[in-house]
Amino acid sequence: MLYLASDHAGFELKEGLKNFLTEQKIEFEDLGCDSAESCDYPDFGHALAEKVLANPESRGVGICGTGLGISMALNRHVGIRAARCMSVEDAELARRHNDANVLVLSGRQTTPELATAMLAKFLATDFEGGRHEGRIKKIEI
Repeated sequence: MLYLASDHAGFELKEGLKNFLTEQKIEFEDLGCDSAESCDYPDFGHALAEKVLANPESRGVGICGTGLGISMALNRHVGIRAARCMSVEDAELARRHNDANVLVLSGRQTTPELATAMLAKFLATDFEGGRHEGRIKKIEI
């Protein structure tokens, strides 16, 4: 399961990703927001974190204007490893080396094409484990 959440600044990008996920027959749940009307990213980031934590095999996508605010809200939750990505390589390495369970995107700085490519790579990449496992354990103090 993939959970999606955004604030108003990420709404349009989130809607585009939903089209991609539907075309690819990837199961997802949209946790909001439901329009481009101003709202608060922490509300949606916390809801996303709770869903991902309740379903450990799931992943999430969080989007706000820069991606910074929602990533801060997400990463307040022990067990969430939200990675703000700006390239396909970022998305791949966030999964491969950091076992990221939430991809965070910038609604204002990411094109729909790049967002789709990053999401596809994020979903297709497994955690490498090995030397990275100890580092992941050190994150959750």
